[in-house]
Amino acid sequence: MIAQISGQLIEKTPGSAIIETNGLGFQVFISLHTFYDLPEIDQPVRIYTYTHVREDALQLFGFSTLLERELFQILLSVSGIGPKLALNILSGISASVLLKSLSMGDLNRLISIPGVGRKMAERMVLDLREKVAKLELHPPPLPGRNRVPDQIMEDVVSALINLGYKKNEAEQAVKKVLAGKEEKKLEEVLKDSLQILSKGRQL
Repeated sequence: MIAQISGQLIEKTPGSAIIETNGLGFQVFISLHTFYDLPEIDQPVRIYTYTHVREDALQLFGFSTLLERELFQILLSVSGIGPKLALNILSGISASVLLKSLSMGDLNRLISIPGVGRKMAERMVLDLREKVAKLELHPPPLPGRNRVPDQIMEDVVSALINLGYKKNEAEQAVKKVLAGKEEKKLEEVLKDSLQILSKGRQL
């Protein structure tokens, strides 16, 4: 399974994005919330993905956070919910609010999501309440400041390699950025590392 894609954002619409990695353009279907989180066109981007395989197609669904991807996957376990509806649900409600609504059994909030009727909402609560409770106890790591430096370095180096930089020069650039006293988010580390590499500074 393709778990994530890092590269350059070539195109974005409210329903999909195209990310170029090593000369290949991957179309990724996304929710509105992920769309709003995407950078501007031609900027570096990293997105978590779920690979959906059918007899006649292989589709990638992308998410800006691990929590959104986790919820997408557990939504697919509900009878009657396929990838398209799961993505529509995540477009109509934020991941954190959906998690809370399922946990509390808030049918009214779930019914307000386009494409979700009362029967579907009841089925979602019945099938997913226990699963989201476990997710609340053990939430996926958040990007940015909640990541340890080693994880940030690994993620940024991976993104830089995907953008065509050599591993050793990518590692040196990231180490220089992380050597500063200021704590930075993953996106900030990637941006600063790219600036160092693009300007050809002496590392």
